[in-house]
Amino acid sequence: MTDLILTSRMVDHPADSHTIARYVDTGGYKALTKALSEMTPETIIEEVKASNMRGRGGAGFPTGVKWGFLAATEPRYLVVNGDESEPGTFKDRQLLERDPHQLIEGVIISSYALNVHHAFIYIRGEYPKPARRVQRAIYEAYEAGYLGENIHGTGFSLDITVHLGGGAYICGEETALLNSLEGRRGEPRLKPPFPAVEGLYAKPTIVNNVESISNIPWMINNSGIAYAAIGPERSAGTRMFSLSGHVERPGNYEVVMGMTWRDLIYDIGGGIPDGRELKAWIPGGASAPWFVPEEHLETLVTIDDIAQAGSMAGSGAVIVMDDTTNVVAAAHRLVRFFAHESCGQCTPCREGTSWLENVLRRILDGKGRPEDIDLLLEISNGISPGLAWPPAMTTICPLGPSAVSPITSITRWFMPEVEAMIGGSEVSNV
Repeated sequence: MTDLILTSRMVDHPADSHTIARYVDTGGYKALTKALSEMTPETIIEEVKASNMRGRGGAGFPTGVKWGFLAATEPRYLVVNGDESEPGTFKDRQLLERDPHQLIEGVIISSYALNVHHAFIYIRGEYPKPARRVQRAIYEAYEAGYLGENIHGTGFSLDITVHLGGGAYICGEETALLNSLEGRRGEPRLKPPFPAVEGLYAKPTIVNNVESISNIPWMINNSGIAYAAIGPERSAGTRMFSLSGHVERPGNYEVVMGMTWRDLIYDIGGGIPDGRELKAWIPGGASAPWFVPEEHLETLVTIDDIAQAGSMAGSGAVIVMDDTTNVVAAAHRLVRFFAHESCGQCTPCREGTSWLENVLRRILDGKGRPEDIDLLLEISNGISPGLAWPPAMTTICPLGPSAVSPITSITRWFMPEVEAMIGGSEVSNV
């Protein structure tokens, strides 16, 4: 077992970890005191840039660089994206529910650095318990003087509002989230302008993931350079992975990136139950192209290595499939989700995802036709021209191309199995 694996841990918390008493007893809010009393907003931003932390919500964009794009116009807003709706992802839920004060401290420090005086935490509508925990923690923070006017006499003021989503996956996309916050339909916006220039209420806005902001207190206590020293240079820091599916030990794991997928699935996850064989896994949430053991078990678990291998680290959701898995059924399940969650704004996504679902359903029902594989690829090409990764898009946001990933995965890695389900007829591989 490598040193990297030894540094991994199952993410767990004491029963009272959500309370301010426990958080303060374990060093909570010391980073905030340091930031407000010893640091300027500029030095905090420099620490975040020095950390080389890349966003933990999907795109993996460097957080400090993103902060640097914030326009000078005021007021400014910070929005925490807790709309964790990607199938297979449940890491943010645990942070919200069991360690809300860590997030709140990160929000306060980040808001101070960005000259923000009103921050929002947008939480998935299906997360009532995490939302209650966060709201209660905010009340505790107000009572303790960490929120409100003139925080601990420093002259800095901040309010935090919790907003529950309406159960729409699309609101995980940052501009759709902003529309939802404004009380409008959750539809992605055309970019540019980007939220850092014109976001919430048409004002400069930074949107960061729950895990990203939760890293800020440690960074302030220990320095950005110390954070950057953890793990590979371009995948710095620890990262939470939600491991699920056909593994012996599913759960959330905080790991230092740089191990192999074999390490993560077999050593940390305990391997495949009942002596079954590993067939495939999704490395970064339902939107990501699949990996297979013949090609990717020795691929390093870093943002760039995963990208170079043709997929993405995404939301950190790893869905493992053993050799009993019907890949057409798995693809249908994912495509059906995306078809249901399409906001309908873009025709290729609205129509294409539904047609992909229908064709896969026909194959599963034993009514598949020899031309259906070509049809699946033709529809997919209309949503994501070239079927390459990263995807080209005919849509405003990546939801449509996300539905293409299962199609390209099964036709690339499991074509004989797909052909067998429609009678084994010869088809071209477009």
